[in-house]
Amino acid sequence: MIPFLDLKAQYLSVKDDIDAAIARVLESGQFSLGKEVAAFEEEFAAYCQTQFAIGVNSGTSALHLALLTAGVGAGDQVITVPMTFVGTVAAIRYTGATPVFVDIDPCSYTMDFTKIENAITPQTKVILPVHLYGQMADMDPIMEIARRHSLIVIEDAAQAHGAEYKGRRSGSIGDLGCFSFYPSKNLGAYGEGGMVTTNNPEYEKIIRMLRNWGQVGRCNHVLKGFNYRMDGIQGAILRAKLCRIDEWTETRRRLAASYDLLLAGSGVTISQTLPTRRHVYHIYAIRTPQRDILQQTLRNHDMQAEIHYPAPIHLMQAHDDLGYQSGDFPHSERLAREELSLPLYPELPEEALEQVVECIRNASMEAIHR
Repeated sequence: MIPFLDLKAQYLSVKDDIDAAIARVLESGQFSLGKEVAAFEEEFAAYCQTQFAIGVNSGTSALHLALLTAGVGAGDQVITVPMTFVGTVAAIRYTGATPVFVDIDPCSYTMDFTKIENAITPQTKVILPVHLYGQMADMDPIMEIARRHSLIVIEDAAQAHGAEYKGRRSGSIGDLGCFSFYPSKNLGAYGEGGMVTTNNPEYEKIIRMLRNWGQVGRCNHVLKGFNYRMDGIQGAILRAKLCRIDEWTETRRRLAASYDLLLAGSGVTISQTLPTRRHVYHIYAIRTPQRDILQQTLRNHDMQAEIHYPAPIHLMQAHDDLGYQSGDFPHSERLAREELSLPLYPELPEEALEQVVECIRNASMEAIHR
């Protein structure tokens, strides 16, 4: 079996550090927030090249608090993309605001900035680009549009830890950046976790209050807040892993380059890394009109491949009240029909990658002669 992801292999590679980190928290008794979370916040802010980082209990909570801090509420609109995890849109709707979609660029699979201005209305408060699969959106024109229209930009960087755009890290360009530490992420907790980054001290102050019941000091509830605190154990685990993320990222990039080379001429479309961007390959995505057949072929050979995502948000039943129709966002819809995510993680053996490629090439040849 070649798994899509092997979290156990990663744990075994850092077991001593992880076990020591957990032991520190158990001995300290600081299980919610505490010194380990505070230290991780400082270290992650430095990693992201931002002044502040505020730990929370999930990436969705990070988005929710960032939106509230930006003043988003009932009657407002937030521009984002339909090709993303459902949590992006859920967080918008938690505030009472309405998500307004624009299509993705067919090369980067991120927000097509040329579509943004036509979507802006007097109710628009925020532009929320998603750095999909580990590659950042085209941030300069997005920021220029936002500044011209007095809008706030929140980066959904849940899949883009350490990704770069013109030398700047994800989460450092917009007004706020939001990260997930779900276990499968490039920097994953052993449970749930999230982070908001910002260079705005007022935003930092508000988010710190909102994540902890809106308190300033014990039982002094200034804002209507939430129980979105990060666990001390997750903070300690993430600190231990943060020391390895650059090494792991370079391994991911090397494996992705091998995929690129070996899949050339195979009949599938590989994703493009655009100039001026550092892709961190949370997902190695290929495209083919025969996606479902190829996925089943790989499964038949004990090779796991996944689909991210099988339906864009605007075509999901949960959000059909937004009034969108099939055909409204053709690039997102086509990607949903054709995308297949191949096994990619730092511990993936090169020979396993070669076996996956061989299976894909054989399947493509069979399809040609069928």
